Amino acid sequence: MALFSRGRQGPRLAPELDDAPLGRVLKSVATARGVGPQDLAIAQVERLLRETGDDWDRRSHRIGVLAHAAPSLARHWGERRPHDPDALVLAAWAELAVDPWQALALSRAAAQARPEDPTPWVGALAAVRLLGRPSAEVLPVWAEIRARDPWHREAHLQALGYLSPEEQGSHSALRDFLDDITALMPPDAPAACLPLTAAVRQYHRDLDGGGIRALGASRYWAQPHVARVLDQAASLWPVPGALRHAAAVADLGLLAYALVRAGRVAQARPAFSAIDGLVTPWPWGHDGDAVERYTHWSRP
Repeated sequence: MALFSRGRQGPRLAPELDDAPLGRVLKSVATARGVGPQDLAIAQVERLLRETGDDWDRRSHRIGVLAHAAPSLARHWGERRPHDPDALVLAAWAELAVDPWQALALSRAAAQARPEDPTPWVGALAAVRLLGRPSAEVLPVWAEIRARDPWHREAHLQALGYLSPEEQGSHSALRDFLDDITALMPPDAPAACLPLTAAVRQYHRDLDGGGIRALGASRYWAQPHVARVLDQAASLWPVPGALRHAAAVADLGLLAYALVRAGRVAQARPAFSAIDGLVTPWPWGHDGDAVERYTHWSRP
């Protein structure tokens, strides 16, 4: 997590967040044109993922960012190395936005290639969610993830989306899931962002609903159960060392956003300081240009 200033750079979109090695690889990938440069970029990606080892939280973060940034390179590597667990899982995540069935097949192959890794199962969860498959097919995948990494951040966010009223769930299913998870989850778990993420998503539903719902959104953060979620995050997350997972900066951004939308701008300052200008498209992009909105609210 970034706690000290890295210079005078202004707010900027940074998919790698504060993962400097990932950022360097992303720059190489972005400029790789032709066979030679692409081979070099693949070698750098391979080395980065090898070095990540069994840090499943950071592995998921790096694979998700790389798959989004360089899907064609990921597919090319997967075709060249069809039995390599890193190549397979990266190719699986790259296919999610194009062909969820293929992503599911590649995820299963990656799971066989490295059985202890939860990352292929998280890709499989994302695939069955995109395909709108019934809970009977989702629950076994969820069980495989929980057996390997009980508090996997991305897996819990995928489950949150699947159980939402816009997808295969309902408001009551969402509440039950959150109650069950938060009753057991350690406060510093990688999935600790789940209750606040759910709150911000509901706030956006109200804003986007129009009419009375949109008018009432200004009072949303004053509701006791919502204010309690925000208070808990605001008291814990900005403390140096409190969050150690790979996407901690994204969660601090979520906290800063929620605080300013709740009218608690002064309380957001520690979170803004820790973020140090690293902007994520969501939630800042919901209200307009993400960097512009972040810049507006983060001014002293």
